[in-house]
Amino acid sequence: MSEPFRYHHRVTYAECTVGNHIYHSRYLDLLEAARGEFLRSLGAPVLTLQEADYIFPVIEARLRYQAPARYDDWLTIEVRPSLVERIRVNFHHRILDQNHKLLLEAETFHCCTSREEKPKRLPPELVEKLLPLVAK
Repeated sequence: MSEPFRYHHRVTYAECTVGNHIYHSRYLDLLEAARGEFLRSLGAPVLTLQEADYIFPVIEARLRYQAPARYDDWLTIEVRPSLVERIRVNFHHRILDQNHKLLLEAETFHCCTSREEKPKRLPPELVEKLLPLVAK
């Protein structure tokens, strides 16, 4: 199996609560940023896909919080596809801190639609790039 894509992020003060940990919903923003950079690394930037009338709304997200990320932590967000089907693509994510401690595991579930929200098949060229990377 190939290595997951890795995206790095420094936790900002704005992402944290008064208890000095990332607010729970902010993790979804981090996952989105990592997925966007992952697709860009494959030569399929989100904006290019959108301009070709493909969007990938999240239809479900599962997050398992293991430990908090805190202000100024250096995070590694790992991303890899876990399912690629006709109109579906799912991604597995892991967030680790600078000490390689697992902070969060997540999976996001997406369907492929047009901008008018009509389901449509994944673009064949994207499928070709994602299938070899699917987590087994």
